[in-house]
Amino acid sequence: MTTDRRISRLVILGGGTAGWMTAAALSRSLGRTVAITLLESDEIGTVGVGEATIPTIHWFNELIGLDEGEFLRETKATFKLGIEFVDWTHPGHRYFHPFGQYGAPLPGVAFHHRWLKAKAEGSDVPLSALSLAAQLAAQGRFAKPVGDARSILSTLGYAYHFDAALYARYLRRIAEANGVVRVEGRLRDVERDGASGHVTALTTERGERLDGDLFVDCSGFRALLIDGAMGERLEDWSRWLPCDRAVAVPCARVAATTPYTRSTARAAGWQWRIPLQHRTGNGYVYSSAHLSEDEATATLLAHLDGEPLAAPRTLRFTAGTRRRPWRGNVVAIGLSSGFLEPLESTSIHLIQSGITKLLTLFPDRDIDPALADRFNQLFGRDMDGIKDFLILHYHPTSGRDDPLWRHCRTMPLPDTLLAREEQYRRSGRLILDGDELFREASWLAVLNGQGITARGHNPLADALDADTNRAQVTQIAQVIARAAPTLPLHDDALASLIGAPMIGAA
Repeated sequence: MTTDRRISRLVILGGGTAGWMTAAALSRSLGRTVAITLLESDEIGTVGVGEATIPTIHWFNELIGLDEGEFLRETKATFKLGIEFVDWTHPGHRYFHPFGQYGAPLPGVAFHHRWLKAKAEGSDVPLSALSLAAQLAAQGRFAKPVGDARSILSTLGYAYHFDAALYARYLRRIAEANGVVRVEGRLRDVERDGASGHVTALTTERGERLDGDLFVDCSGFRALLIDGAMGERLEDWSRWLPCDRAVAVPCARVAATTPYTRSTARAAGWQWRIPLQHRTGNGYVYSSAHLSEDEATATLLAHLDGEPLAAPRTLRFTAGTRRRPWRGNVVAIGLSSGFLEPLESTSIHLIQSGITKLLTLFPDRDIDPALADRFNQLFGRDMDGIKDFLILHYHPTSGRDDPLWRHCRTMPLPDTLLAREEQYRRSGRLILDGDELFREASWLAVLNGQGITARGHNPLADALDADTNRAQVTQIAQVIARAAPTLPLHDDALASLIGAPMIGAA
């Protein structure tokens, strides 16, 4: 007689964005074959800094069957074409990290090598002129990508800004409709099997006992299961990413929406600006070794567009990762698995990355250690790749002389990042693994934006006739320049989808 070893009871500890994304995705994918319980307490606040996303969010929203118009209405969302970086290399400098592609798909060598060759041979077309997303963002416009590769619209990518609390509430409704049971309460005890060390049940302060075969830790920075019960410690990355605090405050909308996130370098870190339909989110991510909380708060409040709508809130964190976010029968998803500051809006991506890997490697009750090993290996590669990309923003800052930036300019870098930078300087090549989150366009935008330029290009580009190549690069920039003003203003595009005009739109 065969014993059914399938997981029948799954318990999620913690709500917020991570908990309810996990609950919505697992309940959608597993149906009613697994009983899913989520334990959260109304007394425990959520971090809520993850209001900006990257284009991978579309995969998750499609997985759980979201209607885009309803999603935009329910979460007060706006569209995001990329991130503007202000004052990073030196005061007065700015550059844009766009979503989508540079140039247009042409046969032969990658497009950026065509641009590098043209530049070396006298072309003055800037990189930003070759991104439709960057040009739309500069004009406050928005359009969706199309599938026809002959259209310049096919080069676009986009994501969203949204209210993280409203997103969690929206996902909760979806998850509960799919059978997820929410239990209100705080965790008191974690029961574990003496032989295997696996978690067997959670007990609340009211004495409720939640049995499970598999437990997902979405308890945020507290990491109550993966660290508290299983002892998986955080690998500290603050030697490369020294910011360890954030003070956040929403303010009133005062103008038409900018369809991008803005990141402005400050003396001890950087300030975010995230426009939503009903307000603008702001925060100062900083190093407590270089700035006091009072000074950070004062700086943030002095640089708001509109009137503050709430008291400033301070968050404390350490940049780093857990090398085994799946340990035993506990899987950490979200902040409990590690944290990389919100500079490139990766927090929500890392939640869905964990969910994707868990669905792909979903175990039975035997919890095959090989599945956990594979999960940990893949998630570790995600974290390491994003870590290097974030460090890239910090260290080449020759025009900033504050103590934090001097530290970042002289700190030893990971060998992987050093090799990638040197390869680009030498040959213009971007050597990426197939599963890396940030692709060629992202690395190209930030390398060039931070002042790291290529001295060479792929020799295959030299097979192209120089005059023809320069003409093609110029022609694509002209196509983009002509197309951008014909596309809708962001707020008009959004209003047509949500069926209502934007609040405070000019």
